[in-house]
Amino acid sequence: MLFLLLLLLAALVPGSDSEIGFEEPVYYHIIHTSSFCNNSWVHMGSGWLGELQIHSWNSSSCTFIYLYPWSRGHFSDKELIDLEKFFWVHIIGVKDFFTDHFMSEYPGDQIDLQMAAGCELHSGKFFLGFKQVAIQGSDFMSFQNKTWLPSPKGGRKAQKICKALNLRQGSIERVHWLLSDTFPRFALGLFDAGKAHLQRRVKPEAWLSSGPSPGPGHLLLVCHVSGFYPKPVWVMWMRAPHSALGWILSAVIVALALLTGLGFWFRKCWTHCEAPCSAVPLK
Repeated sequence: MLFLLLLLLAALVPGSDSEIGFEEPVYYHIIHTSSFCNNSWVHMGSGWLGELQIHSWNSSSCTFIYLYPWSRGHFSDKELIDLEKFFWVHIIGVKDFFTDHFMSEYPGDQIDLQMAAGCELHSGKFFLGFKQVAIQGSDFMSFQNKTWLPSPKGGRKAQKICKALNLRQGSIERVHWLLSDTFPRFALGLFDAGKAHLQRRVKPEAWLSSGPSPGPGHLLLVCHVSGFYPKPVWVMWMRAPHSALGWILSAVIVALALLTGLGFWFRKCWTHCEAPCSAVPLK
């Protein structure tokens, strides 16, 4: 009874009525991580539409893994192969460049290089491309308006690297084209192809469990909410004093007892009324 009473006090309201299932701005981005440890590199990659992962990277075959049937968007097989090649060449290029400039500064340590690139969709029509690079978990540099810019946390190392990269005009143009043309076209195709999946609504489910006791005579109840989509959700927990719960429980028990008594009384009256009536002779 206590479980049911408390469960009814949790109000669940799914959030965001956005047409494509995400709050603005919506975005597509890829995340690439290269780690150097034990004299070898390990590469990992993933693609995300908003907060939904739709791609992963197979480092053995150097190809994308499409996690949904619509994850290919409207790109042709050739366009997807070209994108895979660009992604892999970029990984190799960054790894080699990083090795030439940084390996001597991190002898014997594990090195983690993280990159994120993608585009944001504003007001359903304006795309803003971005690319960011971090080393050892700290911001290092970013790409904006055809220029590599050092992060304040990158210090002189970032300034030196950005200066060297900005001299590579061919590489600058390829990155700019990727962010200003390829990613926006791919993202628009993904939004359209995955519309049915992104517009779905799944109601949240709630249940209670007991947690570690906060003290003698106390019970900690934990409310769980899961299974809902999209992500935004509003949960309200209303706490009632223990004595009030006792009164509610008592009232329910009394009401059940009265209903049971009335049921027996009506049944008894009906039985006594039915017996004499059946003994009256028919004319």
